[in-house]
Amino acid sequence: MAQTHTFSPSPDRVVLGTFLMLAFCVTAPVLDTFAKLASDQIPVGQITTARFIVQTLIMLPFVLLVRDRLWLPKSLVLPILFRAITLIASTYCFVAAISVMPIADALAIAFVEPFILLLIGKYVFGEAVGPRRLAACVVGFIGVILVIQPSFAAFGFVALYPLGTAVFFALYMLSTRQISRKLSAIAMQYHTAWVGALLCIPVMILADGSGITDLDPVMPQGVYWAFLVGVGAAAALSHIFMSYALGFAPSSTLAPLHYLEIVSAVILGYMIFGDLPNRMAVFGMVVIIGAGLYVIYREQKTAKQT
Repeated sequence: MAQTHTFSPSPDRVVLGTFLMLAFCVTAPVLDTFAKLASDQIPVGQITTARFIVQTLIMLPFVLLVRDRLWLPKSLVLPILFRAITLIASTYCFVAAISVMPIADALAIAFVEPFILLLIGKYVFGEAVGPRRLAACVVGFIGVILVIQPSFAAFGFVALYPLGTAVFFALYMLSTRQISRKLSAIAMQYHTAWVGALLCIPVMILADGSGITDLDPVMPQGVYWAFLVGVGAAAALSHIFMSYALGFAPSSTLAPLHYLEIVSAVILGYMIFGDLPNRMAVFGMVVIIGAGLYVIYREQKTAKQT
């Protein structure tokens, strides 16, 4: 899911990278929490748009601070456009899901993304993927079914939205791999944010007064302004943590920690919304995490052999 680094960092850098990754695992579900709170009155499309607008405003000072590329090179316009579109779609699907279902359940389903990425690598790009990792993908999908089943019974087809998040985020990660060779992580996040905002704003303008529930914008009242700002701020902060974590420690060290995001989501979901996954969903989460960790283990072992 992350970039591969060939350096051998010092123990201090690894500790710092681990700390930053843990910070990501805490702040990423905060984004989802703000989005769920906002969805009580704010349309899904408007929440998605707010994420990109606020994220752009927050990322701009970081780009200026590190004196990175403020202007997007022409050669990267289309790749960044594709990256922004996939992130918009991924965000929209996830916000639509958590507006009615628990964050942890939706997040667990979305964690099928590494398996989708693995399958795309094998069947689209011809990458070598052994039978053990393919078997782990099958097990991971079984775990997703276990999580979806009670959610589908309770919420209907919206329980399938996180699968859309997983597919679009897998495509997002593929574009990230390509762009990361030519653009720093901070600049990449900034350009994706403002391009995403430019794509979303016209849609909101055209949808104004349309009566389309998920797109027709409303004027936020009171604390809902803070919720919308919180979505963008948590998005920017979590991605900054992730970007710098990958700069300090190898992705092979950080990847297993990513699953702690589900733990944070369960805690926040219970504290704020009183949501707790049922037994079948918890078992499904354990299956997904176990399969994901096994895929990471096999990828590390294969990498050492090559």
